[in-house]
Amino acid sequence: MQTIRQLKPLRKAIAGLRADGGKVAFVPTMGALHVGHMALVAEARKRAPHVVASIFVNPKQFGPNEDLAAYPRRAAKDSAMLSEAGVSVLWMPEVEVMYPTGHATNVSVAGVSEGLDGAARAGHFDGVATVVAKLFNQVRPDIALFGEKDFQQLAVIRRMVADLDFGIEIVGVPTEREEDGLALSSRNVYLSEEERVQARSLPRALGAAAATIEGGGDVAEALAKAEASLLEGGFQSVDYVALCDAATLQPVTALTAPARLLAAARIGKARLIDNVAVTPRDETRKGPLAR
Repeated sequence: MQTIRQLKPLRKAIAGLRADGGKVAFVPTMGALHVGHMALVAEARKRAPHVVASIFVNPKQFGPNEDLAAYPRRAAKDSAMLSEAGVSVLWMPEVEVMYPTGHATNVSVAGVSEGLDGAARAGHFDGVATVVAKLFNQVRPDIALFGEKDFQQLAVIRRMVADLDFGIEIVGVPTEREEDGLALSSRNVYLSEEERVQARSLPRALGAAAATIEGGGDVAEALAKAEASLLEGGFQSVDYVALCDAATLQPVTALTAPARLLAAARIGKARLIDNVAVTPRDETRKGPLAR
């Protein structure tokens, strides 16, 4: 695996991969890799002969009171994991390379970015869209893979790619979970042992609400019960619990089309997010990871 930190060598390496023939699949990350990231790499290897990964902790997507300085960084371990997984190129630029002096362009995606985390974290998705647009222009992949755990992020990227004619296939990969259902996340390392036990109330609350809604229960009551369950389960606060259209992320009050139940809540030093699919009765369930 080549580890590259400057743009010219990156483009030379990508050209070399393409000279060998076949597509290039791209897995962008912020490091602190776990099984969920490795699932993205594994899926990328199924879809293309060459896999490029990136590690870049993007300052533009962190708010002034968020955890940029504390965000876990472990480049050596992450690099070893990617190399063992068969990644061809690791793109790991410094901030000065990604945002050189004079950088003045930001990408903003309206609509899908405006509620949920977009409302709770002002400017977050502008930072996400800007860095992903730059990464796409730097790596120029045929396919890019993102986890469904960050479902709103995935929707923002899909909208941006369609609107700006990137010509990249965007693949959403189902969320990897612990045995008790907790979604794998780099921020789980912030949890104490007690908080880790309490955190399992998040997937349980979402699963119960989804079952209620799919069974014809009142949406507003199901959402309120899920929020109460989180607070009773140990979370200090809930940013949102919402049922949204799976494509547009617009809030819905009745289940008439495929939807997504999304939540964000704070426990200790961590802000955890999660989501599950919610499917109308006449839709065919596509297996356990659809939930």
